[in-house]
Amino acid sequence: MSRNIDTVAGRVATARARIDPTTALVALALTAALGFTLAFMLEPLAHTPLHDFRHGAGIICH
Repeated sequence: MSRNIDTVAGRVATARARIDPTTALVALALTAALGFTLAFMLEPLAHTPLHDFRHGAGIICH
């Protein structure tokens, strides 16, 4: 392992060399979809049933 990998710039360079643009685009799209879904789940229409389900399953969330 070279010393260049121990820096942020080295890790970014390594990632650029190993990850092709299609994989990066898919990862970005999945991250955006997850962010949108989590933002939507804050809406009471979706949040309340999920909250009740968690309590019904025995998960204490607060």
